[in-house]
Amino acid sequence: MLQALVRDYSWIHLGLGLIGNFCFVVGSVLFFKTFDAWYTTGVWLFVIGSIGMFVGSLGELAKSLYERREKRES
Repeated sequence: MLQALVRDYSWIHLGLGLIGNFCFVVGSVLFFKTFDAWYTTGVWLFVIGSIGMFVGSLGELAKSLYERREKRES
């Protein structure tokens, strides 16, 4: 089941990466002095962004490993 999820729904990995990148950009902007009141929100957006990118990368890695194994077996 996990293999099918990773391989058949690869768009999820891309989506998580995009959301992670978006959170990084918004979090970066919130670190400017103008947005001092939003500093904590910026930090949390960085954390959420890094988690999203990490999970997305793990999914892409798993997909690549499954595809490599399938090529070897066929």
